[in-house]
Amino acid sequence: MKLLRHKLFGPTVLAVLLFFAPLIISTYSVMILSEILIMGLMAISFNLLLGYTGLLSFGQGAFFGLGAYCAALMLQAGYQNLFLILLVGMLASLLASLVVGFFSVRLDEIFFAMITLGFGMLFFSIAHNWLDVTGGSDGLPVFVLPSLSLLGNEITFYEPTRMYYLVFGIVLLGLVLLWLIVHSPFGLILKAMRENKQRVSFVGGNVRLLRIVAFAISGAFTGLAGVLFCLFNSMATPEFMHWSFSAKPVIMSIIGGTGVFLGPLFGAGIFFVLEQIIIQYTENWMLFLGIVLVPIVLFFPQGVFGTLRNKIFKQGVK
Repeated sequence: MKLLRHKLFGPTVLAVLLFFAPLIISTYSVMILSEILIMGLMAISFNLLLGYTGLLSFGQGAFFGLGAYCAALMLQAGYQNLFLILLVGMLASLLASLVVGFFSVRLDEIFFAMITLGFGMLFFSIAHNWLDVTGGSDGLPVFVLPSLSLLGNEITFYEPTRMYYLVFGIVLLGLVLLWLIVHSPFGLILKAMRENKQRVSFVGGNVRLLRIVAFAISGAFTGLAGVLFCLFNSMATPEFMHWSFSAKPVIMSIIGGTGVFLGPLFGAGIFFVLEQIIIQYTENWMLFLGIVLVPIVLFFPQGVFGTLRNKIFKQGVK
């Protein structure tokens, strides 16, 4: 029980700080924080594969974009129920990830990464060329956001602070559910499978089925992040499905630390801040971002958050 309280102390403090952040920071900073939270949810969802299952996927953008397009299409069709939009986005991404996972999880390492990359680019090509449905390269704009009825009042989310609290609440719920999953017996099996899948198979575990389930859960929560991103940006575009967008949660997880649950969230913050700083000085921001990231990876092999946490823990033990 004491160990559980110790594990929850840091995340609880972080949640409290994020809750009160809009009261002390600028509107622009609130919008940045909203995007970091959304991308953090995507990164932590991805890390269920890389950090806990040992699978490197370069196709998560497909599920992110699918969630975004579901939200945009439903809003354009006149649906205003927020929870229905969130649910449909998650379910669509869940079904798509089940199909992709069925064909992908039998492969390992680079082969798994390449086939997920191929599926991701297939989704991108469909979104880019299906003009009547997706709007092609222009994407689908969203002019009307859903509202929420609370205690007889109709709450809208056009104001950045209200949108932030919507994002904060949904992301917090998503992270709690993911935390429960990775700390459940299922999560322990995933970790064991990451270390030695043959041993899990020998004791009766269905490795392929377990991987499909993990892939589907990751895809569903990635789709949820996509829905939020569509509401936040009032737009869904094929670029969400491109391999370069799928690479973002990979980089964020590596920066923050794949061995720590909240590591990818911190990685998302570091990545976004670096991106915003570098882009002010050059259009070739990806080149310079890579130059900055190389020493981070070299000097923080367990990620920035993972390395710092381990050092603090060791000092605490002493």
